[in-house]
Amino acid sequence: MKKIVVLLTLIVLVGCKSKKPVQTVEIEELKTVQVALSSVSSTQKDKAYDLGKRILMTCNTSKFKPFTTSEATQSVINNITLEKLSKTCGKYRQWYGTFQDLKLVEVYQNPNDQSTIFRFKALYSKKVANKELRVFMNNANQLSAIKTMDWKDSF
Repeated sequence: MKKIVVLLTLIVLVGCKSKKPVQTVEIEELKTVQVALSSVSSTQKDKAYDLGKRILMTCNTSKFKPFTTSEATQSVINNITLEKLSKTCGKYRQWYGTFQDLKLVEVYQNPNDQSTIFRFKALYSKKVANKELRVFMNNANQLSAIKTMDWKDSF
């Protein structure tokens, strides 16, 4: 009986032990500014559209033309491979159907690094598909990142 009382007392003491305060780390927010579609050059819009469509068309054709250094940064070239795309495309085709087209909705500018973010709405054959493709272009007009996510009306 004494052992149980001692054990319960230890459990209560350990449970009531004061916790260390959570340290907050200040993260510099990515501040982007929405840019009018008409103020972005048509060549830059076309390049972002072509690069994004090339990736998503891989899901329909299973053929991918790798990016060149004039089209994308080295990190993007290293990360986007046919094997990785095929794995993702299998899921997308099953859930959303075949890829049809991209529709440019918004363009944002990041004043810190002068990168441009193109928000495309990805159109698929199934009506439940509500996906977004973000194409990040650096100041040298190279693809610096690409991201897919569920569509939300707000950035």
